[in-house]
Amino acid sequence: MESPLSSLDFHAARAMLEWQMELGADEPIGDAPIDRYEVAAEAPRPAAAMPAPLPRSEIDPVEVARIAAGAAGSLEELAGLQSDYPHCDLRKGARNFVFADGNPQARVLILGEAPGRDEDIEGRPFVGRAGQLLDRMFAAIGLARTAHNRDEAIYITNVMPWRPPQNRDPEPAEIAMMLPFVARHVELVNPDIVVLMGNTPCDAALGRRGILRLRGSWAEAFGRPAMPMTHPAYLLRNPAAKREAWADLLAIKSRLEASR
Repeated sequence: MESPLSSLDFHAARAMLEWQMELGADEPIGDAPIDRYEVAAEAPRPAAAMPAPLPRSEIDPVEVARIAAGAAGSLEELAGLQSDYPHCDLRKGARNFVFADGNPQARVLILGEAPGRDEDIEGRPFVGRAGQLLDRMFAAIGLARTAHNRDEAIYITNVMPWRPPQNRDPEPAEIAMMLPFVARHVELVNPDIVVLMGNTPCDAALGRRGILRLRGSWAEAFGRPAMPMTHPAYLLRNPAAKREAWADLLAIKSRLEASR
């Protein structure tokens, strides 16, 4: 059967199309039925890029050391906190944590540089050839690390409690990390005099280097009188310098006697 629409002329068909457009029809009828109630599937969204992690707060190793050292109420607590301090890489290559030796009631605190091979093995400061010379030097003015009487005793520690590889000088950042522990160490021992043995202690305590210029002149370190002295290892290499070291020892003895 012929469709009624097939008999329409061009003008009639156009008029019907315009009428349907006025009614809102805006699509031609296709061959397949369309479900107008079907929810159109959303086009897949591109995967969101993982946001960049927020920058991690920078850790200030010196501030961490300052807080830890300030929390120590005794030498035992200070030793534990310092040995657990994680930010100094020297601890990774050292055999032992070298804290101190001698009588903590001593009037004289000797601050050395860092453990050497013998000290790293034994876990005590100044036990090698330089340490043996140090013992003889202070015995000459009546002081010893084994003395029980505080007036006759010395107490020995180092700026660095771990041995630097190949006995190199400690780096400025390493000294800065340990300085809060050193300052608290001196505060807890409370000596009358601090002896700065070598360049590293002078750098840490005075902010200056050049031990051959500094030695023999009283300074102030950690709020106490301080005497810079050449390290015993230097004296072993330069025996002629022992005369100057003897003069420094006599100055220490004189100051101790005057302050009794």
